[in-house]
Amino acid sequence: MHIIARLNIGGGSIYAILLTSGLDKERFESFLVSGTVGKNEGDMSYLAEQYGIKPIIIPELGREIGIKNDLFTLYKLYKLIKSQKPDIVHTHTAKAGTLGRIAAVLAGVPYKVHTFHGHVLHSYFGTVKTKVFIWIERILARFTSRIIVVSPLQYQELCHQIKIASADKFSIIRIGFDLEEFFNIGKYCGKLRKELNISENIPLVGIVGRLTAIKNHELFLRSAKRVLEKNTNVKFVIVGGGELEAELKKVAVSLNIQDEVIFLGWRKDMLSIYADLDIVALTSLNEGTPVTLIEAMASGKAVVATSVGGVPDIVFDGQTGILVPSRDEEKFAKSIVNLLQDPSKRQDLGKHGREFAMDNYRKERLVANISKLYESLMSNSKR
Repeated sequence: MHIIARLNIGGGSIYAILLTSGLDKERFESFLVSGTVGKNEGDMSYLAEQYGIKPIIIPELGREIGIKNDLFTLYKLYKLIKSQKPDIVHTHTAKAGTLGRIAAVLAGVPYKVHTFHGHVLHSYFGTVKTKVFIWIERILARFTSRIIVVSPLQYQELCHQIKIASADKFSIIRIGFDLEEFFNIGKYCGKLRKELNISENIPLVGIVGRLTAIKNHELFLRSAKRVLEKNTNVKFVIVGGGELEAELKKVAVSLNIQDEVIFLGWRKDMLSIYADLDIVALTSLNEGTPVTLIEAMASGKAVVATSVGGVPDIVFDGQTGILVPSRDEEKFAKSIVNLLQDPSKRQDLGKHGREFAMDNYRKERLVANISKLYESLMSNSKR
C-alpha cells in the first residue's frame, strides 16, 4: 500500500504513481491511497488515470495539519489497512509519512517504508516547530523498516546532520520518471512561442513549480530585473500556481518588469513548455531531487539552480548546469546573462545534462531498485 498526502504536481506524486503501476503484477499487488489536492495546487490525478491507477481517496488526508482532522484520518487509515492487510506500507510526503506509519504500526503491518522526496526539516517553519518535526521523525524512524532517500546529499543531511536514524536504516534510491518523450522533445518546438507570440530570436528563461515561499520565486523575479538591465531582448516565464501568485505579480509590477514576465499558471503540456525554453531556473530554499530540473535536463536544456538539498547531486556546476548559492540574486542573474550570451555553452550543458538524465533517472531503474528493496525486506526476519 502506497500512501501519499495528495496527488499534487510534483515528483512525489509521479514516483508513487509509477511504482503503483510499474511493479511486477505477478509478484506484487499494489494500490495507492491519497488525500485531496489543495485549492491552489495543481492536480496530477490525470496521470494516475493515464497509468490505470484508481486511488483510494481519504479526503481528510491533505496537506493541512489539524488535530481533530488528523485523528480522524488516522482512524480511517487504520481501518483501511486492517481490511486490506498489506505486507508493506510505503509512505510518501511528511503528513502521510506520519499518519500512515502510525496506522501501519497500530495495524500490525510487518514492513513500513518511507521515502523522503524532500523534507520540511529546515526553511519551512520556525525553530520550535522544526524541532518538533525532527523529534517526530526520529520516533517514527524507530518503527520504520527502511527509510529511502533520493540522493547522497539528502542521505548526508538526514542521517548525519539532522540524525533522523542510524545509517543502516537508510537506502539511497534515485527517483525515476518516464522520460522518453523528453528525450525526443524537438517535435514540440514552436508551440509555446506561437501561443505567446514570441519570435525565435527572443530567449525564454523559465521556472516551473508551486508558487510558494520555499520555492523563492522572488529571487527569480529580482534576478530577472538584473538580467533585463544587461539584456532587454529576453522574456521570463513562470509555470505553476499557488498561494503567492497575486503577491508575485505585484512584485513584478514593483520591479517594473511585468511586461517581460509571463505567468502561465498550471500546465499539463510540459513537453511544449520545455521545448521552447532556452534556460530553466530553480530558486528554491530547500529541495529533494527536483523533477523540473530532471525534465529540463532530459529535454536538453541548460539549467541554473540554487545549491540546496539534493540539487548538487544532479546539477554538477559547469557540467550539467550552473549552481548558485541560495538567495544570491546577483550571481543568479550573472549566470543567466552569461548563458544568454553564450549559446554554445547552453548547448553543451544541455547535452551533458541529457546524458546524465538518460543514465540515472529512468522509471525502469526506479521500479527495479524498489522491487529489490521490498524482496530484501520480505526475505529477512520481521522488524
